[in-house]
Amino acid sequence: MPLYVRDERVNQLAEQARQILNAPTKTDAIRQALEKVVETAKPAEEPEKPLAERLKALQDRYKSMGTPNPDFDEKKFLDEMWDI
Repeated sequence: MPLYVRDERVNQLAEQARQILNAPTKTDAIRQALEKVVETAKPAEEPEKPLAERLKALQDRYKSMGTPNPDFDEKKFLDEMWDI
């Protein structure tokens, strides 16, 4: 089935894609570009974990960072960072 591009901007984009992808034809370039889009847009094969599990993972990661330094002077740090 032939592909007819009537929009000039789409035609220009197809030609640019052909050159970038080093495709022999614009049709081939469009096919390659569409395959990449569809492949990257596929939903994950694995179902999303429940919210409780995702929150637990975040909490564990936060806990692994250790306790903050109680003597840290945030104002002094920011003043030094901004040369105030």
